[in-house]
Amino acid sequence: MSGGISLQDGIAELVGRGINLAPDTGRRLADYLGLLQKWNQVYNLTAVRDADRMVTHHLLDSLAVLPHLEARPVTRLLDVGSGAGLPGIPLALARPEWRVTVLDSNHKKGAFLHQAVAELGVPNVEVVITRVETFAPPAPYEVVISRAFSDLSTFAEATARLVAPGGRLVAMKGVFPHEEVDQVPSTVRVTDTCRIAVPGLPAERHLVVLEPA
Repeated sequence: MSGGISLQDGIAELVGRGINLAPDTGRRLADYLGLLQKWNQVYNLTAVRDADRMVTHHLLDSLAVLPHLEARPVTRLLDVGSGAGLPGIPLALARPEWRVTVLDSNHKKGAFLHQAVAELGVPNVEVVITRVETFAPPAPYEVVISRAFSDLSTFAEATARLVAPGGRLVAMKGVFPHEEVDQVPSTVRVTDTCRIAVPGLPAERHLVVLEPA
């Protein structure tokens, strides 16, 4: 397989690492993948076109961050610049007890997010179509995460106000962003950086965790 691993085997590997996933998580993720493939043919939601690569680069990549998010209790999570719902929808499918907000300013991607939430039956996901700078949620979030939203400084400046006391900003990155880390504003501090191992994906993946200073 060009993606390196099947969804079933990737989930089994994550479970083997101690990540708790309900038995129906694989089926629900496969349903989401089918919707993503279908809509991607028309709306160009993601540059990854191959289904096998979507498994590794999107689904397993999203789930591999779970142990790091769960280092502290999570009830509310905001996915900024969610695009096609990544990582927000896979995380919501894996953790139905979390309240997940997927936010994007692109209306075509927003249409997909609304349809995916409706078809998949994901009651713990709220879709918001707006710019993060104008977003005013009723309550802050323990985790504000982004996968491909911006550089660390822009991410921090746009979202630090949305973090609950004791909460975290979590940026998913490829190769370690040394220059970005050096340039984070004084309003936040980097509290953790770690390498993420994604099943079937040999490319580098890192998390950078920031907290309001």
